[in-house]
Amino acid sequence: MPYILNIKENTIYNTVILSPPGRGKTTLLRDSIRSISNGKKEIGFKGINVGVVDERGEIAAMYKGIPQNDLGERTDVLDNISKGLGMTMLVRSMSPNVIAADEIGTKEDIDAINYAITSGIKGIFTAHGESLEDITLNPILNKLYDLGIMEKILLIEKDRSIKLIYSKEKGKN
Repeated sequence: MPYILNIKENTIYNTVILSPPGRGKTTLLRDSIRSISNGKKEIGFKGINVGVVDERGEIAAMYKGIPQNDLGERTDVLDNISKGLGMTMLVRSMSPNVIAADEIGTKEDIDAINYAITSGIKGIFTAHGESLEDITLNPILNKLYDLGIMEKILLIEKDRSIKLIYSKEKGKN
């Protein structure tokens, strides 16, 4: 959370969590959503509204419209909808402070993220990759990097530790 939360402004940094499959991206995203939504009183972070697009049901595990996983008290979930369309719907109708989505990677995802962020909404997302170079070489994810809208890129290492590999403030780490 120290990489993700902007405590001074009570928001988050636009963040991508990167790793190859199986290292815990979705789990880390789910836990981050809960912390952002509920807040972290011990460090002075007040909870804020989070909109989640759960295209495949991996984040919230919705059942009859009720999330089976705890995503926090200020979280709304759209499931069974494409990430691009879902993010656009959240911006237009749900008033989130933050939008979250798992495994971004299509042109529509990137366009929706750009729309949300340029509408004043922060974002936290996951993507497949193992280095900053993987993002810069990916013709779709590279657009996020080129647009300069991502503030932090985190990598989940083989030992499941988390490493900051990019900070907009500092450039490549």
